[in-house]
Order: sequence, then C-alpha cells, then structure tokens
Amino acid sequence: MRLIRLERQPSRVADDVRAALAALGRGDYVAGGIALAGARPLPDRRPVEAIVIMPTVVLVVIGVDLPDPAIRLEAPLTGQWKADGWPLVADGDVVNPAADALALADAVIERLRPDVPEHLPIATILAVGPFVEEIEQPPTDLAGNVRVLFPTQNTLLAAIASLTPAPWPCTPAQARALIGTLTPDTGLTGDELAAEGFTVTEESATVKLAPVKPRPRRHRPATPAAVPPIVPPAEVTMPVPRIAAAAPAIPASAPVPWRPVAAIAVALVLLAVVLVLVTTGGDGETVTAPPTTTAATPAPQAVAGIEFTKRASGTERTCAARAYGDLQARLQASGCAGMERGSFEATVDGRAVAVSVAVLTFGSDEQAAAFKQLADTPGSGGIADLATETHQWPREPDTAGAAYQSTISGPAVRLVLAAYVDGQSSPDDPALLRAAGAALGVRIS
Repeated sequence: MRLIRLERQPSRVADDVRAALAALGRGDYVAGGIALAGARPLPDRRPVEAIVIMPTVVLVVIGVDLPDPAIRLEAPLTGQWKADGWPLVADGDVVNPAADALALADAVIERLRPDVPEHLPIATILAVGPFVEEIEQPPTDLAGNVRVLFPTQNTLLAAIASLTPAPWPCTPAQARALIGTLTPDTGLTGDELAAEGFTVTEESATVKLAPVKPRPRRHRPATPAAVPPIVPPAEVTMPVPRIAAAAPAIPASAPVPWRPVAAIAVALVLLAVVLVLVTTGGDGETVTAPPTTTAATPAPQAVAGIEFTKRASGTERTCAARAYGDLQARLQASGCAGMERGSFEATVDGRAVAVSVAVLTFGSDEQAAAFKQLADTPGSGGIADLATETHQWPREPDTAGAAYQSTISGPAVRLVLAAYVDGQSSPDDPALLRAAGAALGVRIS
C-alpha cells in the first residue's frame, strides 16, 4: 500500500487513519493499492481522510469523531449510536454521529463512479475515534458496503477482506487514470502500480473479448458441451450412468433373438455394480448418499492476484450433516435451502495454502444474516472441508488456527477458511487473510 499525503484532514482520527494505512507497507505483500490521504474529490466539500484505490475495490475513508473513547460502540447506520450503553446525542435531527459522514460518502461515490472501472466496487469506511475497542454493526448493515471501525492495520485488513472483491483486478492504466482525476502529477510508473497489485489478468482480457469468444472463461461449465459424443467425467459421480451410457454401443446389426439376452446381461451387470457399491460402503456403517462432486480439475482461476486450483466441489440440499458445533445445531433447527462447497489450493508468498469455501443459501435474507452473525462468533463451529471428507488432499491440511472470512449476499452466506498445507497457521496471518479474502470472490462451479 503506497501512501500519498495530500491535504490535511479536519478530523481528529485522521492521524490514526494515516498510521493504519502506512502500517500496511509498500507493495501488495499485505494489501496492495494507492492511498490518497486528504483527497478532495468534491471541490466545494472538505477533504476526506483517504481515497484508497486497491486492485479489486475502492475505499472512501471518512473520519467520525466521538466525544470520548469507548470500550464498546453500537453503530447502526440508520439508528442511534450507543457508547458503552449510553446514547450519543446531537443537536437538531441528526440521528447519529455518522449521518454527515455517510451523506458525504454518498456524494463522493456518486462523483467517483463514472471514473471507476465498472467491475470495481466502491465501499465506505467510517473511521471512528479517538479510540474504540469493540464496534458492533447490525447484520443487515454488514451485508452492505459500509464498515465502521477504529483504524488499525488489522481492522482495515478485516474490513477489506469482508467486502466482496471485484472478479479481477484493474490494470495499471485504469488505476493511473482514476488517480489522475483526484490528484495530478503523482509520478507513479506502470512498474510501481504493478508492484501494488494492479495487473492485466487473464480474466480481464477474457471479459474484453467476450463478444467474440463463444466460450468465455467465466462460463466454464458450458465447455464440456462442445464435445457432444463424450459424457464428461466431471458430471459423473457413480459408475452406473457410464455403464448405462455404454449400452447403445451394442451393434445394431446383431440378430433380433439376441437383443433380449443382451438387455438381461446389461441389467445383471448394473445390479452387480449396485450391490458392490452398497456392500463395500464402509465397515458395517450405514452408507449415506455422498454430495454431488466434481471430479475434473479445471484450470486455475485468479482472484485479487492469487491463483486458486480446485481440489473438490459439490452441492447438497441439506447443510446440518456437514456442519459442526453451534452451527450444526442452528442448521438442524432452522435448515437451509442448499449448500455448495469447494476446496482450493493456492500459493501465497511461496507457501501452499488450503482454502475451504462453503456457500449456504437460506429461505430469507434475515435468516442468512442471523446465521452469519453466529458463524462470525469465535468457537461457534464451522462447515467441514469437502476435499478432506473425500480424501482429495495429497496431505491433509491442519485447519487449527486457520484464517477466517465471511460475506453475505442476500440469502446466501459464504464462509472461508485458509490454512497452510504444511506447518501451523494463525488466524491473523497476513498471507492467510489475503487468501481467505480473495476466496470470497472465487467461483466454486
């Protein structure tokens, strides 16, 4: 993260914002991008604390000064704020201390949107101070693109990771053009921007050529249809369909009297296969139907500069059987509409990382928000990794201490765990947080 200081910001928390951005360090080792501290996107309004242009998201950072430090802050965007249980009141009809900051953020986003690449989301960071230890936002607010935080390196990283990133990073040329609308003559070269994570990726090139290519990469499931005579192995989970599909290969010129015999033989083969599968399902345990999984390994996909190689993926109609802890109890009580899981391997800073993704869909947005709130609570359990269940890892990773990230989109909740394939992991490891945050945008199928 390269920090460029422009105008002086009026809020008291501005110094903490600059310190947090500077702590991210140059380059994309922790979080790449260009931070314009004190940018003034609206000439007739005050400068904002920062405009942070990252490869996969743009952040509008605006300071909100509280009267005193607080241990716990309840910060609903449209309701009254409470510091340590005491309401924060103001003169007039202002509902909370962030009302003016939110209005300014909306105006800034409206000004930036025409200049920001269409695929790049814009989010708002409300930096509160002088100090807050714990901030509570309602689940409905966390489903949007506004985060309230006391600015530190860790809180910024967590906020960035919780936002849904762009499907591919913007290019150095796009970043330079956007920066040029906010401040001239930064002198940033293409190599410097590339070092901050702004790169031309295969995804961005493919999207530009989408009108020409009949099979764009973003619609990879359509690829097997290009060879109609072949049944794609990725869509076969049991041997039975393959045998059934082979039945038409019996020569049509065979004598008519032999056709019933051939049909009986095929039926016996099918019956034998089914009996073998049932009787060899385990050591005397009841065999349950496995999730529908994808056997073929597609080409790696890049998200936020990290390549993900799929190890396993599958969908299920129920969720509780694959969950554990409090999450399992919640799912047993309330159920879900369906679940999709994926296991990926990535390499971050030269180390192999195992990434487990689970997307649970619920009957309503409210049910999804309540589930995410429970999932975000430490010690509440989780969702079992699919590749671990199906023994797809060459060496099973240890997920103890894995980095965790989550996001919500309407009725769907995405949970991500990232752990090193070899060695111990830590939930605040910057490399693992990067991998988990990028996996919030990875395609499972």
